[in-house]
Amino acid sequence: MKPEIHPKYNEVHITCSCGNSFSTRSTMQKSSLSIEVCSSCHPFYTGKQKIVDTAGRVEKFKQKYGKLRPSQGSQNEQSA
Repeated sequence: MKPEIHPKYNEVHITCSCGNSFSTRSTMQKSSLSIEVCSSCHPFYTGKQKIVDTAGRVEKFKQKYGKLRPSQGSQNEQSA
């Protein structure tokens, strides 16, 4: 390996929003990092599904697309 061309490999302290924290090594310059999801709270690893609803977007989607509109139902009946 050529000297002085590789980035420094520092220890970084990771803190998750669920409260879990651990240390790892990275080429980041910062000594700490905050994340939203880790292996302790991610649905794939825990087996629990968690919907993160930001500003009611899931509810807005259900209201807009969840129900069949009456005009669409009458068009399907007419074409049959």
